[in-house]
Amino acid sequence: MKKQSNLSRLLEIAGSHKYLTYASWVLSAISALIALVPFYYIWKMIKEVLEVAPNFGQAQNLTGNGWMAVLFAVIAVLVYIAGLMCSHLGAFRIATNLRIQTMEHIVRLPLGFAESFGSGKLRKIVNESSAATETYLAHQLPDRANAIASPCGLLVLLFAFDWRLGLLSLVPVVLGFLIMMTMTGKQMQEKMKEYQNALDDMSNEAVEYVRGIPVVKTFGQTIFSFKKFKESIDRYKVWVIAYTKQLRTPMMFYTAAINGVFATLIAGGLLLTQDGVTSGFLLDLIFYIIITPVISITLTRIMFQSENAMIVDDALQRIDSVLRLKPLEETKHPIHPHNASVELKSVHFSYDGEKEVLEDISLTIPEGQTVAFVGPSGGGKTTLANLISRFFDPQSGMVKIGGVNVKDIPKEELMNTVSFVFQNSRLIKASILENVRMGKPEATREEVLTALHHAQCDDILEKLPQGVDTVIGTKGVYLSGGEQQRIAIARVMLKNAPIIILDEATAFADPDNESRVQAAFSKLSEGKTVIMIAHRLSTLTNVDQIFVIQDGQVAECGNSRELLAKDGIFSRMWKNYQTSVQWKVTKEVQ
Repeated sequence: MKKQSNLSRLLEIAGSHKYLTYASWVLSAISALIALVPFYYIWKMIKEVLEVAPNFGQAQNLTGNGWMAVLFAVIAVLVYIAGLMCSHLGAFRIATNLRIQTMEHIVRLPLGFAESFGSGKLRKIVNESSAATETYLAHQLPDRANAIASPCGLLVLLFAFDWRLGLLSLVPVVLGFLIMMTMTGKQMQEKMKEYQNALDDMSNEAVEYVRGIPVVKTFGQTIFSFKKFKESIDRYKVWVIAYTKQLRTPMMFYTAAINGVFATLIAGGLLLTQDGVTSGFLLDLIFYIIITPVISITLTRIMFQSENAMIVDDALQRIDSVLRLKPLEETKHPIHPHNASVELKSVHFSYDGEKEVLEDISLTIPEGQTVAFVGPSGGGKTTLANLISRFFDPQSGMVKIGGVNVKDIPKEELMNTVSFVFQNSRLIKASILENVRMGKPEATREEVLTALHHAQCDDILEKLPQGVDTVIGTKGVYLSGGEQQRIAIARVMLKNAPIIILDEATAFADPDNESRVQAAFSKLSEGKTVIMIAHRLSTLTNVDQIFVIQDGQVAECGNSRELLAKDGIFSRMWKNYQTSVQWKVTKEVQ
């Protein structure tokens, strides 16, 4: 099956707006031809001046020919502007439809997709890759039609007056075109892909670095945290310098060739006029020297169009890398969970299809119980929680909620059944009321205020100028990490899901905020099935069951008393924890 071209695919996305794109090509080509007409009137002016020289006062048609040249130049500009208006309307529609198509696909992908793909990289694909198509369609394609029409008209002009000078004009053009071919093609396309990869990498690392600043400040890892971001910048620098050096020599010769047309004409003119110069030949030579800069402009346009075509090809490939990802299967026979219990049976999971993150996990969490996942970092605790909320699907095994496979539960119902509180909860730039109401869009103002009260947020509302209507992130109104966490808890309370997952939700809260967050958790957990992912073992003394996750397996399980009675992983973690909390910073006395 023949692969669909990028242009035909974009025009297909445009729908009825594609006719505006067609119109822009026609208008741009007409503009290019009209733009050559002033050169004819300039030739007539030069001819008249040479004919009456040195009695220049006898030139009667200079003003008329000059105004005709201006008139056609203005008409060419107006027609070109009309073409650009058509191309922009079509390009904006295509870019919009492309973004909508991509975002509609993204919302159907598993929720863990953004984290594994990289939010910075994803943002760049959605925004900048679609914007690249807009630039291509709005500017480059009309310019391509212009660049095709200009040489056709130029060829007529070049050979209409003196075919010998016309051929001389084409020598540097052919040379420049051959040099340009060495800078484009498959090699250039591969370089463009490497360039976009370097930008993606740098953008993604920048986003992750900024998001990690609270962690950096907490643990004082400033230099080490900057390392990955710095490495991405260094890789980009090395690539750009090497690429620039590679193109330096051919670009130098290309520029010299296309801008040296007049030198070729003068040299050729000297050879052709060894027997004397006629006024007709001098007229044609002057005219050719005036018109040949159009050739260099046309060639440069063609070169940049080739580059932009490769940018668009790369942009569409990146968009396709998202569109090729398969969304989670939606059941055709939905089943509603019977209760808020959670069960995993022989679950195996891998992010890359090779190294297993979870291996043969089986566990049961009865309805209404509070359980904890603990264990060394990288053991698979968060991944386990992600599978329960169906951020991903396991490669094998089964995850059940209320006795029903999560694959058989409608997506919207599953989202209403499970709520997540992350260690770095996100708030949008909107009022506190709107942020909390995201948990239940139809909630009344009173319901939101009640949820905020239960989430221990009264002190936050009291200090803000407009209370619950205060817009976060504007006019200097910002909340601390612990305060944001309490607002996020209010959102979850309003949602009132029967299963709550707390992913190290107090990791970066200060002591005052932590006590308030813990009080909010106590209220949130009433009558709910709660799954905690915790590193602070002091918070686990009252949980019903603890699962120790190590190397992707359940190494131990039981309540805190049972696990402390064993000489196992949890017991050793508890002893290490108790030792660490007793550490004190002392000042050396001189």
